[in-house]
Amino acid sequence: MPVRRLIALSAFALLLPFAVSACTMTGHGTTSECTVSGCTVTFDRGVNAKASVLGIDAELVAVNGDVVTLSIGGQQVTVPVGQSQASNGMDIRVSEVTQDKVVVVLSTGLNQN
Repeated sequence: MPVRRLIALSAFALLLPFAVSACTMTGHGTTSECTVSGCTVTFDRGVNAKASVLGIDAELVAVNGDVVTLSIGGQQVTVPVGQSQASNGMDIRVSEVTQDKVVVVLSTGLNQN
């Protein structure tokens, strides 16, 4: 596990109890909502959509039918809708693909208590 990711996850886990609600961020072509267990990122289709969550850059590369290609921390991963794939120590699951958006869940493996 890369040190940068481990530090980001540790800091996130330590600071989360001080937050009243989940963290929501909006960027160019993306919206992300994060909890201690991970983040849900909604990518707009048709734009250069990128997000930085939990210290890792995530980018929508391509959509071919029900198969989505993402770049997670510089590593390309292809995930069919409803399935998951491991990348950079995270579980990447594509939960929805529509004409306008792609919804991806990045799980850290940590659980809320």
